[in-house]
Amino acid sequence: MNTNQTRKTPLDLEEILKKKKAADAAASKLRFIPKKERERQAAEKAKQEEEERKRKAEEDAKKKAELERKWAAGANGTAANGTQNGAGGRIPTGPKAMHSTENGRGPVGRGRDKQEQRKALTKDGKEKKSAEAIEADLLRNRYLGPEVNKQSNFSVKKKRKRATEFKFEWDAEEDTTLDDPIYESNSTTLKSYTFGSLSGEYNEEAEEIARRRARMIEERDREFGKQRAKEFMEDFYRAREKAKERADRSGLGKHWTKKALSEMRERDWRIFKEDFGIATKGGQIPNPMRSWEESGLPRQLLNIVDRVGYKDPSPIQRAAIPIALQARDLIGVAVTGSGKTAAFLLPLLTYIQDLPPLTEINKNDGAYALILAPTRELVQQIETEAHKFADPLGFNVVSIVGGHSMEEQVQALSHGAEIIVATPGRLVDCIERRLLVLSQCCYVIMDEADRMIDLGFEESVNKILDALPVSNEKPDTDDAENAQMMQKYLGARDRYRQTMMYTATMPPTVEKIARKYLRRPAIVTIGNAGEAVETVEQRVEFVSGEDKKKKRLQEILGAGDFAPPIIVFVNIKRNCDAVARDVQRMGYSAVTLHGSKTQEQREAALASVRNGQTQVLVATDLAGRGIDVPDVSLVINFNMATSIESYTHRIGRTGRAGKSGVAITFLEQSDSDLFYDLKQMLSKSSISRVPEELRRHEAAQQKPQRGGGGGHSKRAGVADEASGKGGQWGA
Repeated sequence: MNTNQTRKTPLDLEEILKKKKAADAAASKLRFIPKKERERQAAEKAKQEEEERKRKAEEDAKKKAELERKWAAGANGTAANGTQNGAGGRIPTGPKAMHSTENGRGPVGRGRDKQEQRKALTKDGKEKKSAEAIEADLLRNRYLGPEVNKQSNFSVKKKRKRATEFKFEWDAEEDTTLDDPIYESNSTTLKSYTFGSLSGEYNEEAEEIARRRARMIEERDREFGKQRAKEFMEDFYRAREKAKERADRSGLGKHWTKKALSEMRERDWRIFKEDFGIATKGGQIPNPMRSWEESGLPRQLLNIVDRVGYKDPSPIQRAAIPIALQARDLIGVAVTGSGKTAAFLLPLLTYIQDLPPLTEINKNDGAYALILAPTRELVQQIETEAHKFADPLGFNVVSIVGGHSMEEQVQALSHGAEIIVATPGRLVDCIERRLLVLSQCCYVIMDEADRMIDLGFEESVNKILDALPVSNEKPDTDDAENAQMMQKYLGARDRYRQTMMYTATMPPTVEKIARKYLRRPAIVTIGNAGEAVETVEQRVEFVSGEDKKKKRLQEILGAGDFAPPIIVFVNIKRNCDAVARDVQRMGYSAVTLHGSKTQEQREAALASVRNGQTQVLVATDLAGRGIDVPDVSLVINFNMATSIESYTHRIGRTGRAGKSGVAITFLEQSDSDLFYDLKQMLSKSSISRVPEELRRHEAAQQKPQRGGGGGHSKRAGVADEASGKGGQWGA
């Protein structure tokens, strides 16, 4: 035998460490094991455990048999070597009390010990205790209390469950419902299928859950399960009907859309206002109207509304019309394109219906109602809308704006007009020239009041309102909130003057006019003042340079994703014609709208867009406020507006009357003063997204601190530019 082969080589420590590191790395590395492999390993492990269990059982059986054989040999007095042992040949086992037990078979020892143990058992199988043991147990129980559990079963989870579950006075073993499958689930599950929800809406899943439980009852109880399942379903239907009756009696079981007006409660009105974003402020304000039929308007007007095609009232109409019908002064704050025109026209017509008709005697005292608007286009738009409702009632509507011949307007007034729609500048001119008087004016509406102030019409508005008669002015007391008091006639035909103001924002100058001329007004706010409507998707792109903007404009128009009409906004009027020419070179028809256009040119441009002859309107901020071009699908801000308010009104040209629209804005670094406000507006819109470049821009992180000249000079410059030759606002 070779000694070199049998000689053991010394252990190499480095090799051992290397193997250990390799094993640790392999053990720490995650390894994917397929499902079949995992199942095979689990089966092998179970098989090995079963074999090990059998092996141990066999060893225990052999040891037990060997011990029993030895005990039997010892009991017969026979030693293992076949010799007689008079003493039994047993190994001393020690005191009897110290004998150990195995598997509950009693102490290990002689057969006599087994017989003695069997004698010590009572008839019921329990071991008899000696007097000393009984006395020791009594002493232990007296001082230490009874030994309930020898092993602690404390569990935080069980303790928490005991704290949350109600414990009855009887033991759990006495509960007769444990074997009933109906009560196997907790009470919260039962509630889910007995009745739907607190609002009274029927839960469609409830009956299906109940039927599954009935099938389970029937399957578990073959003998009486069918009858029990039938009774269970009858109980379910009975409980559901009772719950519905209770909900109907309490008024909580129906949504407000399913209730009659008399069934509406304060909670229902609160939900109604939340649904439409209506917020009101002031005393004794009536509830909004849910439909035109509940508006309180005369039947003749309701028929006209139906004929015009107004299906459902808008939020501002729901809230403002009931207030205006009570002769209350009103401030309406609503986003552009929300239906404000009809909101003030319908109560106005209801008001003047009760006044004496104009005759040759009283027509020279002036109109009954006066509507002020900041621009000629908005005036003409209101006039067009007013004719829809006023002409069938026999009322005359006349507009007074710059750009038209004064003689024509005076001639129209000479025939008598119940309603005058005017711009402040031209109306002041007529009053100063004594071409008209307002001696019997008792209804005043200021539309786009904030825009009028921005354009410098504050002095003109004050002159007009000061020219109104003081005899029908409301008292500045609580009586101004009393509908019955305000609807009374002051004389044979006079009534308290009613003043309303509609605006998209509430700057301090507008609040000043409201405090001076309105008496205890009700304030209605729809949504959040100054925010864009939720139907407009706002998109922002960083595009620098005129050439890149024109190229991007061509890409948007050429994609064909938006149907005409489309409005493109620029900041200065000389860019209007340039951009319009570029649009025409791209193959699209385009017209312009800016301050240098005459009134006839403006009207012709708007008419061509409205009737579909022109696809694209290129305009300055002149068209950004109050102009209603139907079905505008896209607004492009070729230049970002000079203020966030102007931006809001620009994009408000689309998404009107409940329709959806898109507004795309080209941004440059020079617009950084507006980045913060723009980011906030985009963040508040649920359908718009803030681009990462704007979100991370330094100027968008905090609101800029503007001095006294920056922002104001911008607005003034735009206004001066727009009101240049030809006069934008035209007094």
